[in-house]
Amino acid sequence: MAANEDDIHERLIEELRPRLQEIITVEQVVDYLFFVEPTRKERIKQKARTDGNVLAANVLISAVVEKPHTDGWFRAFVDALLQAGSGLAADYLELNPPNPEDEAENDYCIQLIQLLAPSLVDMKTEEVCNHCFSQKLLTLKDREQILAETKNKGNGSGAAELLSRIVRCRPGWFSQFLEILRLTEHRFLYELTGGSPDEKQDGKQPSSKDEPTGSDAAAEETPAAAESPESMVISVTEEPQEESTDLYASPDPSHSMGPSQPDGSDLAAAPARGPEEKKIVLWDYQMEVARPALEGQNIIICLPTGSGKTRVAVYITEKHLDSRRAEGKSGKVVVLVNKIPLVEQHYTKEFLPFLRHTYKVGKVSGDSQLKISFAKIVQKNDIIICTAQILENYLERANDGEDEGVHLSDLSLIVIDECHHTQKGGVYNHIMMRYLKQKHKNKRLKKEQKKTVPLPQILGLTASPGVGRATKMQKAEEHILRICANLDASKIMSLGDFKRAIKKTVLTVEDRKQDPFGEVIKRIMNAIQDHAKLSPTCDMGSQNYEQWAVQKERQAAKDEDQTMRVCADYLRRYNEGLVLSNTIRMRDALSYLSKYHEEQMKKKTAPDDEERIQITETERFLFKLFKESKAELERLAKIPEYENDSLSKLRTKILWEFSSRKEARGIIFTKTRHSAITLSQWIQENPKFADIGVKPSYVIGGGDQSDVKPMTAAEQRDVLKKFGTGEVNLLIATTVAEEGLDIPACNFVIRYGLVTNEIAMIQSQGRGRAEDSTYTVVDVKNSGVAEKECVNEYREDMMDKAIKKIKALNQADYDKQITEFQLQAIMEEKVRQTKQNQKAMKIESPSAVKFSCRYCSRQVCTGEDVQIIENMHRVNVTPEFSKLLIQRENTALQERLLDYETNGTIACKECGQQWGSMMMYRGIECPCLHVKNFVVNINGKKLSNCTKWSDLPVRFPAFNYIEYAGLMAQSTDEEETV
Repeated sequence: MAANEDDIHERLIEELRPRLQEIITVEQVVDYLFFVEPTRKERIKQKARTDGNVLAANVLISAVVEKPHTDGWFRAFVDALLQAGSGLAADYLELNPPNPEDEAENDYCIQLIQLLAPSLVDMKTEEVCNHCFSQKLLTLKDREQILAETKNKGNGSGAAELLSRIVRCRPGWFSQFLEILRLTEHRFLYELTGGSPDEKQDGKQPSSKDEPTGSDAAAEETPAAAESPESMVISVTEEPQEESTDLYASPDPSHSMGPSQPDGSDLAAAPARGPEEKKIVLWDYQMEVARPALEGQNIIICLPTGSGKTRVAVYITEKHLDSRRAEGKSGKVVVLVNKIPLVEQHYTKEFLPFLRHTYKVGKVSGDSQLKISFAKIVQKNDIIICTAQILENYLERANDGEDEGVHLSDLSLIVIDECHHTQKGGVYNHIMMRYLKQKHKNKRLKKEQKKTVPLPQILGLTASPGVGRATKMQKAEEHILRICANLDASKIMSLGDFKRAIKKTVLTVEDRKQDPFGEVIKRIMNAIQDHAKLSPTCDMGSQNYEQWAVQKERQAAKDEDQTMRVCADYLRRYNEGLVLSNTIRMRDALSYLSKYHEEQMKKKTAPDDEERIQITETERFLFKLFKESKAELERLAKIPEYENDSLSKLRTKILWEFSSRKEARGIIFTKTRHSAITLSQWIQENPKFADIGVKPSYVIGGGDQSDVKPMTAAEQRDVLKKFGTGEVNLLIATTVAEEGLDIPACNFVIRYGLVTNEIAMIQSQGRGRAEDSTYTVVDVKNSGVAEKECVNEYREDMMDKAIKKIKALNQADYDKQITEFQLQAIMEEKVRQTKQNQKAMKIESPSAVKFSCRYCSRQVCTGEDVQIIENMHRVNVTPEFSKLLIQRENTALQERLLDYETNGTIACKECGQQWGSMMMYRGIECPCLHVKNFVVNINGKKLSNCTKWSDLPVRFPAFNYIEYAGLMAQSTDEEETV
């Protein structure tokens, strides 16, 4: 009997197959089919992504009717259709189809929508989508995928996805959709699809703004929106407080579309102008986590990457300013970020589009020339987006009594992005420590019935607060509570057990069967160790070996043991060569080592043939060692069989991602700048990648702590923009792209030989924003990433449990612990300040300081010869010093910066060691010293580990330009007289 029923059901499904193919939403239905194997489900989903829903539906139906059948398979299929929102398909299978007239009318409506699709994609997709969901035309899964498509690929793509889903609804959907177009003020689209032109909209006559103007709604989602007029563009010197804090401002010419107002803000920032105003619509879960902040409480919002934290912050900002305005009070919001590219991103993509019609939005970034005060920008704008160091600098100015400072009381709301950085030593923590001190001072003032100082509301945003160094649950809770205390948060708001599913794979690698290239490098390293009588206790090619070599180099520089110093430096470079040969191609590792040797030999060549630079016996030995081995290394680097397995695994993974997806876009995270650049070159040079449409580029950091030239903020933005548009579809990045940067189109993430902590793991997983994104970890020899990834998964689980326990605390217990941690932090700050003041009292006189060349130990000057320009550049302009150096051209350093420019390097005339750069300051050549190139002797105590001038307890006098220029002019006059 059951067999007969199965036959009947099979025939019914086969007869209805053409109709079912059109109305089943495959990716949702397949999840509910328990009798289909998981691997087959995945193939069906992949078919939907690559070949479209109709062809995938055909494969799904074949899987359903395939024998042998599981008991109850037909009922399960019908239930799956109902649960997945394919009710019309279920109606057909339950022999309850629409009557012929309704069916014919429905087919006509579908054809009409398909015909008008090019015009309908101009709708305000998010708003229409939310209305369709509330009217039950779309399921929750439908809405999530439509909004994800809108965010990832733009408004038009999201609208197309919405239309493809809505036409699969039961008959009657068309009239509901028409009504939604009317309610959302799409007058033109409403009339185009058959709505009455005389219909009023929400009690108002239709306005001219509803007429089509090309693509108004879509324009705000496209790159054109990013080029809208700006309120303010300012540049700053991003340095610690001892460094220059000048701001350089000018309207950004690439964005400006009209004249600026007298206060420097563009006309677009003024209220009630420009294109149609965008409204913020939050999802239910977003509104839930925002609620305490809307009531004025300080909170931390902890949401997964890609779930719209910044959009929630925009909504809270708008409601905060609205309520302040309604109460007759002024509102001032500062949005703090920890990376320069985030200023532009938050400004262009989030705050400006939604708030420019009502409030003035300003930003502070690093692209301009005219000096302007940050304090003025705070005065002139309602919302200011900036890096945290800028605000800290101006809070410090106010603390010192300067007129151009900013006070916390000037602000009514501070939004802190990536707020898990609010810990000891961070700039976020410095700002919040000022807040906490004033808060507890206010409590005392209140008891004394004295006037208190108003403080801003605090809103923290993070995807993961992490667990610090915790190995036990109690310590994990304490770590998160301390962050809450530092931010004065009354609550931490999260989604509880919600977690976006992501396909995660860890690819382990096999050791090379043969590694003759690595053996040659190790042979060289053993020869160097024997020469310098060094005996390391760690393996070559490991991070521990690198740390050992750095320590030996520093100690040798201090001891003036030049043999050990130069050998330790070479060992560190060869160790890096081993690491690179395990990470990228052998030829890339060889290129790195060859370049280093060329630079060392170049140091021994003076620009003037009459000058002779000393070459020691150890240097001759090291040069000869590499020269004798280079030919063998070049030969071995050309043999593909000796390449590392990690690179092979990476190649296979990239090829699979790009060949199995309709539109692949991914990020590869790697450890060093050098590996990011060379991986990008490797992909560009491989024709297999080009054949399947791989278009790579790299993005690396902007700091200058590496041998690799850093990327400017403008270069980073350019690459990320190309990635967003698809001009680049594979990004190779260092950790600079892990946090915050909005890269919505990404659908796969690979961590290549790089694993740090659980925060970085969660952040990088979140870079994959697309619905079907994957996350892969590729192991690299000696990196231990597979083990670290397991540890991070455990720590992530510990963090989730800790947050849950903290949320379960009653408010009184929570507040007690927060207060205790705050008072402890204030006391620790006082102790730190006392120690700093004591240290300041021990500031040494410049005469107590001597500088010697790090390479040859030659004493070159004393602290009395050093002066400081613009509180930043330490220069030595004495005639005696100029006789000790040689100058070399360096085109990479040619960069015009205000009143000075760096156009070359200076080096020791004796040994060729680089000392710094030659800076042209207002027409005067000033040798500018880099402290890391010297051993510093302070009253007989040698320091070889200074990497920045702030490490020295010495205050150098300011450069007296007038006096020195006068002497130069006098010298010139005397020469002309002679």
